[in-house]
Amino acid sequence: RELNTEAMVIHFLPDCLGKYMLNLPEAYLLPKLFEKAKSGMVINGTAKEKLVKLMRSAIDATNLDRIIILLSILKTLAETDEYSTIVTSKNTFYQSNESETLRINKICNYTLSNYKKDITLEEVANLSNLSVTSFCRYFKLMTKKTFYDFLIEIRVSHACRFLIENKLPTEMICFDCGFNNVSNFYRHFKRFTGYTPFEYKRKYKERCVA
Repeated sequence: RELNTEAMVIHFLPDCLGKYMLNLPEAYLLPKLFEKAKSGMVINGTAKEKLVKLMRSAIDATNLDRIIILLSILKTLAETDEYSTIVTSKNTFYQSNESETLRINKICNYTLSNYKKDITLEEVANLSNLSVTSFCRYFKLMTKKTFYDFLIEIRVSHACRFLIENKLPTEMICFDCGFNNVSNFYRHFKRFTGYTPFEYKRKYKERCVA
């Protein structure tokens, strides 16, 4: 298994390049892409490798280069046959629009800022103006994971960083990342990384030496 988990996300609206863009004859594949994306797309093979390189290059790109990279990403997604859909029903996902993007970003940003605290479902449900039951269903549809798993992933990712920095003992890292006891921390860490904290630290050192 890989020691580190990394996520790169690019948010954009269909009309981000201008409201007339999708009506151009040259852009005929884009409306089809956005329709396919409603069912969720898992990209595979060479297309996946190309997309990873493009997304990495977008991190340091500026101005016009960033727009060119976005167009290259859309072109790759629109033309590839190397994908599978996550769901078969187009109505399974909430309709993607600006308000839904703002809502999910609000939830994620709140969690990233408060992961050390005991965040309750009531808190994040109120934040998104939903009942607890509706929020749980909404978050699972939007992210394909429960909010609790999302919170644990954030805590574990911070724990990984602290372990690599080697500035704090493991027990202190446990509580500093929002876990309420050491055994709970060890269990979740192994579930998400495949290693105990000690093994993770050792593997990282071995990779640095290699």
